[in-house]
Amino acid sequence: MTARNLPHLFPPATLARLRAGVDIEPALVAEDFTDPCVRDTLARTEILLTGWGCPRLDTAVLDAAPRLRAVLHAAGSVKEFTTPEFWRRGIPVSSASAANAQPVAEYTLAMILLAGKNVLAARDLVRARRGFPPGEIAPGIGNNGRRVGVIGASRTGRRLIELLRPYDLAVRLTDPYAGPADAARLGVPLLPLDELLRTSDIVTVHAPLTPETRHLLGARELALMRPGSVLINTARGGLLDHDALIAELSTGRLSAVLDVTDPEPLPPESPLYDLPNAFLTPHLAGSQGNELPRLGLTVVEEVERLLSGEPLLHAVDPAALERSA
Repeated sequence: MTARNLPHLFPPATLARLRAGVDIEPALVAEDFTDPCVRDTLARTEILLTGWGCPRLDTAVLDAAPRLRAVLHAAGSVKEFTTPEFWRRGIPVSSASAANAQPVAEYTLAMILLAGKNVLAARDLVRARRGFPPGEIAPGIGNNGRRVGVIGASRTGRRLIELLRPYDLAVRLTDPYAGPADAARLGVPLLPLDELLRTSDIVTVHAPLTPETRHLLGARELALMRPGSVLINTARGGLLDHDALIAELSTGRLSAVLDVTDPEPLPPESPLYDLPNAFLTPHLAGSQGNELPRLGLTVVEEVERLLSGEPLLHAVDPAALERSA
């Protein structure tokens, strides 16, 4: 992983718990598997702990690690560093995706509630007026009965649906891989994408980015959204056609909350920086600051399961990898 992330993922107490079960040298962080010191250690490595910045596990790396029993990833997606050869060898890999889904779902919940109260636009209005009329009632805002459409029954999508339950919101789901039984377990109706877009006040995107889902929301889909509705994206920027989104936002018909963009970061000349109905945040919905140790703890718990002969709780299913983040 990247060396600067190590102390954030594994603070002293977590590292001590890890050392209680395995031999580890925290001073050796593999940012380059061709480094002679790293190659020497790989020959003896049974468990590889990975995180953001992990180099690819190609044939040469795997050949240099003949004793490798498992890869435990203290982050979300494993697509960036796993290879076809890795999966062919049947080495189990687990991911802290579920732990990382928690702050993303929390961010999204906050943005849904703020968008329902029109807080983002109201802030700018108060700034421009340098005040507001006492007792002014803003019609058409509020979260009572607001219709929320969730695109994607991913870990984050499912966690968000759980977090939304205490609120008086009408939540709907769309996902081509989810069936009626899945929706019933989540307690939400399952709708086709077009219907969800047409009937939602707030649409939030939690689908994986794959060749099939790139520009999942383009000009046609955005045109289906209700006037005054809000689009939230905390998944991947490539799920939205940004040219189409800018065209829609420029009319003032929709608003958008974007924690991810395509490209990322946006070029300085992007209109999204200046559009009043575009609210941008710098890819911070995922684990940040004091949320990072939760990812390291997930990995330590997986190590303890391996040592006790239990199956990994967060094992990645290679068959589902193509349709996951």
